Amino acid sequence: MSKARHVSETPATQFLKQHKVAFTEHPYDYVDHGGAAESARQLQVDPHIVVKTLIMEDEDARPLVVLMHGDREVSTKNLARQAGLKKVVPCKPEVAQRHSGYQVGGTSPFGTRKRMPVWVEATVLECPRIYINGGRRGYLVSLDPRVLVALLDAKSVSVALE
Repeated sequence: MSKARHVSETPATQFLKQHKVAFTEHPYDYVDHGGAAESARQLQVDPHIVVKTLIMEDEDARPLVVLMHGDREVSTKNLARQAGLKKVVPCKPEVAQRHSGYQVGGTSPFGTRKRMPVWVEATVLECPRIYINGGRRGYLVSLDPRVLVALLDAKSVSVALE
């Protein structure tokens, strides 16, 4: 049996511990542009329960967080409509990093530099457990998805594209 790798704390894990959230750590070998599919493959879990953290912005360049299944894409048009915005577009990587405080590929919705509204695909909340970035490339944490609503005030939307 291989020994579990220790991962040092991140703002995300500090936030989770501060709020007494039970989570498990899942380090993996980060691959550039591998995304949720690659982490799911390495961790041997369904990519549907690996949740991507996407930093986007509205028509006034105000940032927002979108949490989506690893095997789905976001309809920004539907998101804008459901969120009551004129338009939503992904942030450029350097802008996303400035808003979140995390390197792209290691973005967590927990412990972000700026407080941002969080939108979560409704079916993510139906999963018994999800894997989500723990604040570093190559590091996911597994937890109960209800934490997203309880701690981040995440609002449920139906914006997934197949």
